Amino acid sequence: MDVDVDHYGVLGLPSGEEGAKLTEKEISKAYKLKALELHPDKRPDDPNAHDNFQKLKSSYEILKDEIARKLFDDLLKIKREKQHRQSQQDGKRRKMMSDLEERERAAFAPDPAVKARQEEERIARQLKDEIERIRAMHANKGAPAASASAKETKKNGGSGSGIGLDKEKVLKVSWEKVGEDYTAERLREIFSEFGKVEDIVIKSSKKKGSALVVMANKDAAVAATGNVCGILSNPLLVLPLQPCCSNRDS
Repeated sequence: MDVDVDHYGVLGLPSGEEGAKLTEKEISKAYKLKALELHPDKRPDDPNAHDNFQKLKSSYEILKDEIARKLFDDLLKIKREKQHRQSQQDGKRRKMMSDLEERERAAFAPDPAVKARQEEERIARQLKDEIERIRAMHANKGAPAASASAKETKKNGGSGSGIGLDKEKVLKVSWEKVGEDYTAERLREIFSEFGKVEDIVIKSSKKKGSALVVMANKDAAVAATGNVCGILSNPLLVLPLQPCCSNRDS
């Protein structure tokens, strides 16, 4: 008979360690009950009745034989131990795979410091682009008027002496009227980093502020052009009133 058949199970008995403890009397009783159930006379319509009854008899013959039963019990024990080892190996394998996957996830997880640096760089690039956009937006707009009334000049802290000076020393400055505004004193402080400031003339409207900044010399004007940013929340657009390479007015 096939060695893979559970002969205890065929008789309707528990298998494994519990089956090995059954007495011959218990096995014989189980066989008689099962034989009454599976006898071909009780199953005239079952084409497999005869084969099933023969299997029942064969299993009973094995279990009632002391040597055959001992070998069968030993075989079941080996199978149980093998299954247990396989289960342990499967458990270890699953844990190993889980640990490996966890290490892989950790290896590919973004470093918080790197992520923070990348975010900082991204925001800085966006801010730089916005400043360039604002400057470009005003680049084609007309320069602020070169003259201002004495009253307006006095009000904003300028002396008005810049009018009629060398235009290559004069810078035209503009900004949006958002956030912190600029005064003549604030502009003088900003542009003084590049050289002496001779005069500042401010002209403002509701939406836009503008000024003429007169530097002491051309070099100071060139140094300030393109290097002055002002307040980041309200950047300055700084352009020369007359570039050094252009022809002077006659």
